[in-house]
Amino acid sequence: MGRPPVGADWYPVRLRKLLTDQIKISERTNIVQAQKFREALEKAMLGYTNKQITTAEMIAKLLELARWVREAKQHGQEPGLTTEEVAFLDALAENGSAKEVMKSDQLRLMARELAEMVKKMPKLDWTLRESVQADLRRKVRRLLAMYGYPPDLSEDATQLVLKQVILSTEAGE
Repeated sequence: MGRPPVGADWYPVRLRKLLTDQIKISERTNIVQAQKFREALEKAMLGYTNKQITTAEMIAKLLELARWVREAKQHGQEPGLTTEEVAFLDALAENGSAKEVMKSDQLRLMARELAEMVKKMPKLDWTLRESVQADLRRKVRRLLAMYGYPPDLSEDATQLVLKQVILSTEAGE
């Protein structure tokens, strides 16, 4: 049993693997965070592969990304939201202009209501039933309108929230 290579290129590869594993874990609960992490990792890897940054710079970028992933996991604990509520909050706030137009308290309330809505849903495999999906889309749109979510952004938000709902129900099973 030999030791792993300890060349300068080994560290970025190992850190990348660890981060990829953490991103996969995030993907099970929060689609928006996982996508942001994945994009940041791909950007760093592209710069490293194209020799635009050195190994030391790559390691620094990967460590910074690891800190960001850790802080993002703690992000939901601060306002007293559940993991599921944080995921919905991130989905609702994904569009920057919606976040600017609406107060963060409103977004938190919406996230809580969405989480409650998902909990009350029937436990059958609703992801395969179009009528249940249509009903959920209607409820999400109604909730967004009730809170004054910008109408021009509501369709994108609805689709993102629905993806998050599917993810939440799959993770809960």
